[in-house]
Amino acid sequence: MSALDDTICAVATPAGEGGVGIVRVSGSQAFFIASNIVRLRCAKSLLDIKPYQLYLGKFLWDPLPTSNSVKQDSATVLDEVLVVIMRAPRSYTGEDVVEVHGHGGPLIVRAICEALTQAGARMAEPGEFTKRAFLNGRLDLTQAEAVLDTIQAKSLHSLKLAQEHLQGGLSGVIQSHRDALVKLLAHVEAEMDFGEEDIQFIEQHELKEKLRNMVGAIEQLVESAEEGRIIREGIRTVILGRPNVGKSSLLNAILDVNRAIVSQTPGTTRDVLEESVMVDGVMIRLFDTAGLRESTDEIEQEGMSRAEAAIQQADVLIMVFDQSQTLTAQDRGFIKQYNQKPRLMLLNKQDLPQEVSLEDLQAIVGRDESQTESTTEYIQVSAVTGKGLEQLKQRLNALAIGNRHEGGDSVLVSRLRHKVLLQQAAEALHNALAAIDDTQLAECVALELRVSLQALGEIVGIVTNEDILDQIFREFCIGK
Repeated sequence: MSALDDTICAVATPAGEGGVGIVRVSGSQAFFIASNIVRLRCAKSLLDIKPYQLYLGKFLWDPLPTSNSVKQDSATVLDEVLVVIMRAPRSYTGEDVVEVHGHGGPLIVRAICEALTQAGARMAEPGEFTKRAFLNGRLDLTQAEAVLDTIQAKSLHSLKLAQEHLQGGLSGVIQSHRDALVKLLAHVEAEMDFGEEDIQFIEQHELKEKLRNMVGAIEQLVESAEEGRIIREGIRTVILGRPNVGKSSLLNAILDVNRAIVSQTPGTTRDVLEESVMVDGVMIRLFDTAGLRESTDEIEQEGMSRAEAAIQQADVLIMVFDQSQTLTAQDRGFIKQYNQKPRLMLLNKQDLPQEVSLEDLQAIVGRDESQTESTTEYIQVSAVTGKGLEQLKQRLNALAIGNRHEGGDSVLVSRLRHKVLLQQAAEALHNALAAIDDTQLAECVALELRVSLQALGEIVGIVTNEDILDQIFREFCIGK
């Protein structure tokens, strides 16, 4: 990223037309630069007005200035605006901030940005406002990531989880582990320095007990990552089965819109279609796949290859069978092949004469279930009449998340970066315990404790580097 001592500006509202368009300015020269393009009705300077209050004014700009500074006496009034200032460090970035609230037309907000750059600001890069908030101590790294998760939240539960992290729920837990680990490391290192004086700083059994408890707590966080990912990203649900069992009709019925082409011709679905539906505040991401069968058609084979890839990444499988036909050898093959994930066995076409019952399907599946730990549930639906669809949605939700996380119950990890670093921290603690059991030198134990400490520090940003920061903040939109 560019120099962080520059004064930056960017549009803080979404692209397109709207009632209000906000341009944000941040940096040591924010007040001076913004003063060049706005004139307040109260005739006061931006330096003299009260912070955190809106003032009515005018946006003035000469689109063809004769110098680098904008002359207000010759500039044109282009919009009526509201202006608010926030003084450092009591602002989002921890710097002096000015927000100019104009009408939400693309031309207006673009003109305000151009005027600000001519007056001495530069356009912000993606995530630069939040990066400055992090570097100025307004947020730690997990909170900064939670800002992005809040913006990108697709469900009420993902928004709630993002807000828990933004309020410091995860960073508080991580910091408590770091504080405890620092104390243990201090005992170990003090014993290394003063061991000859026969001073026992911490009993070995007490050290091991504290490390085991910490490992257990960290591994519990690691185990929460899958639930956190599902809440953050949605439940990846793949609809699979042989051709013409009603997969595309089922997708359309769940969405209540004709999204997928439905035809009696086998092989109509050639690609993986993705759509989403909200159930009890959790997003279910539905993937309609090509019918799985033997085919010499090159395009259909590619569709089935993509279907297989989607199945491997799924959280839940909906295996669709046609209850108006006897189960085929191919159906039985699917039951046996795809048994490693939670799955819903769906008997579709309940509006037609029944040839297969749920009991028949359960009997076939039951022969293989002893070989797998996956959960299987059964349901009858009709994609034509809609019967059983609400029950299907509820079963999907419960199957993927189970006893869903409620705010305040426990802290969930939702990002892969956090999970990997927690795994590294736990592994280092396991190594420290092994070093104690093997009666290795205290230096070996201390080394592993430092590795764990560093991994935990990277999660909240106490230990980091520019490459990691650029990678994280590159995901942000411009203006945040």
